[in-house]
Amino acid sequence: MNPTVKRSVHAVSRTTGRITSAARILPSFMITGAQRCGTTSLYRALSQHPLMLKPVLHKGVHYFDVNYAKGLSWYRAHFPLEATVSRLQRRYGIRPQAFESSPYYLFHPLATARIGWDLPGVKLIVLVRDPVERARSAHAHELARGFEHEASFERAVALEEERLQGEEERVCASPNSVSLSHRHHAYLGRGRYAHQLARLDPLIGPDRVLVLDSHRFFADPAESYDRVLHFLGLPHMGDPVFERHNARSRPSEMPESLRTRLYDHFEPWDSMLTTWLGTTPSWRM
Repeated sequence: MNPTVKRSVHAVSRTTGRITSAARILPSFMITGAQRCGTTSLYRALSQHPLMLKPVLHKGVHYFDVNYAKGLSWYRAHFPLEATVSRLQRRYGIRPQAFESSPYYLFHPLATARIGWDLPGVKLIVLVRDPVERARSAHAHELARGFEHEASFERAVALEEERLQGEEERVCASPNSVSLSHRHHAYLGRGRYAHQLARLDPLIGPDRVLVLDSHRFFADPAESYDRVLHFLGLPHMGDPVFERHNARSRPSEMPESLRTRLYDHFEPWDSMLTTWLGTTPSWRM
């Protein structure tokens, strides 16, 4: 579709969504992270299920992180009409569930509390992967999108502490602000998954959080898919096509000294993932 036409279609859809917001449903579950861990691939697989309804316009609405000031009616406008849900419920005998995927939610310091407050009962799905490889993938991703200008991954990692100094505190102090570095330069920060998951425990509850190892997801997607269905209480209806999306090539090989240093850095955080995964992370076996 022509970009200009696409923008016009989106503008009309957003306007229509706002007008009909009160007649729309809110999501029952969300994929909240982590970035560069296969969230798009899982999202597209789940979107093939007739009882899982994706947002009207975008995979990730990013309401609870960078668009929260727009209000719940704006958020609701992104999801299907209650009439659509009722029609599908009559057809299949089971109520469909709306969902979205915004991987920054897991890392954003305010998103979890906002989700817990606005969506009581919502379920969250989190994917995690080897945090060293995640960091490299994130660097290549941000470099390609123009948010990173340091071509050297090692240099970008070295700059991270300085770039993120005080950024989380600033976001918390000014809830409607957006931090470029916090969102785009947290290569190591986003890989300390256990720290982020700990925020979910008192606000969401571990029984409403499913953590998947992305390596195991790509090795056996059907098994992970079945776990998601069980978690959501939905039946198996057809066989989805599993594909890998948004993969990026790495600019260069990583020095072994840096790899070793980063694995040592993540070791204590990785060890705490066992409770959430129910087993040792694949990259530590």
